[in-house]
Amino acid sequence: MADQIIIEKSFWRRTEEYFADVRAEMKRVTWPGRQEIYGTTIMVIATTFAFAFYFWCCDAAFQRLVAWLLGRLAHRS
Repeated sequence: MADQIIIEKSFWRRTEEYFADVRAEMKRVTWPGRQEIYGTTIMVIATTFAFAFYFWCCDAAFQRLVAWLLGRLAHRS
C-alpha cells in the first residue's frame, strides 16, 4: 500500500472522463413516454389543488377558533 504511486490526473483529463461517463449513463436512462408524462402531470395538478383546499379549510377553521378564543378572553376582563 505504501508503495503505490498516486498519479494525479490533469483537470482537463478528469473533466473529459466525467463528461464521457455522463454520456454513457444518459444512454442507459429510460425516458417516460408522452402518456406517462400527461398522467403524472394531471396527478400533480389534482394533488396540488386537493392540498390547497385542505389547507384553506384548516386555515379557515383555525382563524375562527382564534377569533372565538380572543372574543371570549376579551369579554372576561
